[in-house]
Amino acid sequence: MGRADADELISNAMGFIGVAYRFGGTSPTGFDCSGFMQYVFRKAFAVNLPRTSAAQASVGSYVSRSELRPGDMVFFRTHGSRISHVGMYIGNDRFIHAPRTGKRIEITSLSSKYWNARYATARRVKRNNAQNYIRN
Repeated sequence: MGRADADELISNAMGFIGVAYRFGGTSPTGFDCSGFMQYVFRKAFAVNLPRTSAAQASVGSYVSRSELRPGDMVFFRTHGSRISHVGMYIGNDRFIHAPRTGKRIEITSLSSKYWNARYATARRVKRNNAQNYIRN
C-alpha cells in the first residue's frame, strides 16, 4: 500500500482515539476491534471487510512481522488458539485498536509483553484491490 493510502487509513483511525469500546460496536458511538477496522476501511477505501477479526484475517495479502507497514492489519490470539483481536499497525512498533470492555481506542506497542506473546499474523489490504470482501 502506498504512503498516501496508509496516511489516509491512519488519519481516519486516529480520529477515534478515546472512543469507548463497545462489544459488537460498529460505529463512532462505540467500537469493538473488528468493527473499528471495518468502519475505518469502509470510510477510507470503500472496502467492506468481514465482521469478525478471524474472518478479517483471511482478506488481503499476508505480511510477515518484519515487513509490517503502516496501515497493515495486525491480528492476535487473545482467547486460546483462534484469532480473536485485530488492530492497525501505525509504524514504530505501534498499533491502534479497540482493546476490550472498559477501555477506549488507544495506541499500544506491539512489543509489550501481552501483545507480543499473542501476535498471530498481519494482512495488507490495498485500495486498488478493493473488492467486496464480506464472506461470513
